[in-house]
Amino acid sequence: MNRYVTFLLITSLLIGFACGDRSSSAQEDRTMSDRNMPVRPPIFARQGWYDTDPDRLRNTIEMYLKHAKISSDLGRIIGLVSPHAGYRYSGPVAAYAYRQVQGKDYDTVVIIAPNHRDPLLSFSSVMTEGAYETPLGIVPVDTEMAKAIAGFDGSDNVRDSEMGHMPNALGEAEHSLEIQLPFLQVVLGDFKLVPIVMGDQSERSCGLLAKAIAAAVTDNNTLLVASTDLSHFYNAEQADALDGIVRDHVENYDPDGLLKDLAAKKCYACGGAPTAAVMMAARELGATKSTVLYMANSGDISGDMSSVVGYMAAAISSQDGSEGLGAEEEKVGVDLGLSEDEKLLLKEVVGTTLEAVVNGSAIPVFDKYNGHLGEPWGAFVTLTKNGRLRGCIGHIIGSQPLIKTVAEMTRAAALEDPRFDPVKPAELSSIEFEISVLTPIREITDVNEIEVGRDGIIITKGYHRGLLLPQVATEYGWDRETFLEQTCNKAGLPGNSWKDNDTKIEIFSAEIIH
Repeated sequence: MNRYVTFLLITSLLIGFACGDRSSSAQEDRTMSDRNMPVRPPIFARQGWYDTDPDRLRNTIEMYLKHAKISSDLGRIIGLVSPHAGYRYSGPVAAYAYRQVQGKDYDTVVIIAPNHRDPLLSFSSVMTEGAYETPLGIVPVDTEMAKAIAGFDGSDNVRDSEMGHMPNALGEAEHSLEIQLPFLQVVLGDFKLVPIVMGDQSERSCGLLAKAIAAAVTDNNTLLVASTDLSHFYNAEQADALDGIVRDHVENYDPDGLLKDLAAKKCYACGGAPTAAVMMAARELGATKSTVLYMANSGDISGDMSSVVGYMAAAISSQDGSEGLGAEEEKVGVDLGLSEDEKLLLKEVVGTTLEAVVNGSAIPVFDKYNGHLGEPWGAFVTLTKNGRLRGCIGHIIGSQPLIKTVAEMTRAAALEDPRFDPVKPAELSSIEFEISVLTPIREITDVNEIEVGRDGIIITKGYHRGLLLPQVATEYGWDRETFLEQTCNKAGLPGNSWKDNDTKIEIFSAEIIH
């Protein structure tokens, strides 16, 4: 769950510097030129969609990746879905897709991108020779695989062409493919590319392209990537509804249903056909699972919720006994001794309270309890909708029976979190929740006492105070120092304020109930 969305999406723009080495890429560039091979330049970096400076670009992407959550139960990842807006808006979302393959070994990446810019492109255009260039270097085309895809079954719908890739007199080069490359260069290092720009987005075209790709991929070292944004320029509430339809089809591994609803204009995704084609091809290659990792919209950055563009990250994977299958979920927090019946009752309290208060009624009376539920524990209740934070309120120190604290925090999270509008009745079916039952807090003087995955942190300095729950660090893959820095930022302080002598650091743990 993403109870850190607002801070993440804003602070991920405040990037420092890192080091990069382009010597090998420069040599490859010369080789391409010597062979008179086409090299597609980084057109949209130059237009400001992402940074032209390789050091800043790499550092920006690494920051986005650092804040993205790793999903431990995906299995072998065959395909990804990633957005393609300017990095300011879509970068934090794209990072959720690419974090899942960071450091993994893929020889070739097949990217299917929609055509926005060439009015004459009416087929799937496969660039079969040359390379794409970004500020991070050259990515050579996998000519053998690209030609196999373009020549599959003699289909006129999938062709060897530079349309959509290289700029020409009639149409601009496509941005939605280029935008994916710097992320891939950071997470994979060296790889070859099969770039495909999809003109015809019909159901037939998706099926043909998927079959061509599946036939050309002969091993497990190929990654498929679909490039897509979601709804465009609706208000945030309308966008959530439209984007939810796309999300459901992706989660249900239903490419046919996605294409039908796109054709009927029940939802919108500019790369809906590339997404369906990747899902179809991945299924032929053994994928059995499709997981939406994260969703957001441009309003999360701009603050303008009246006209937004939606973004989604997803992974398509196989749980066939290979990587990731059966991995034990990482334990977060501590066991406070609550029985399964007590946990179940607390979940019922949240569900019952949520429905009552959102529909205008008072908090129900919960007076039949005993054991831990009558003890004065602190607690937080976190609400999410479609994987995004919808409210989170808590009491750090328990002053009444736990069952009553949970009920009151449910009401507060639904109706009183100042970051959000109150939850509406129509949203109830989409709301998920998490309960954190807190241990007593204690002050520390040695930060080495902090154990990531067990402890939450409270930072206090003057009038500034920030708290992050134990599960936040685990969800974003932070180490101890990053966790401290982010808690300082949550308090409105510089990230290194935890080192100051007048900064108070407290820790606590929690039992997490889903």
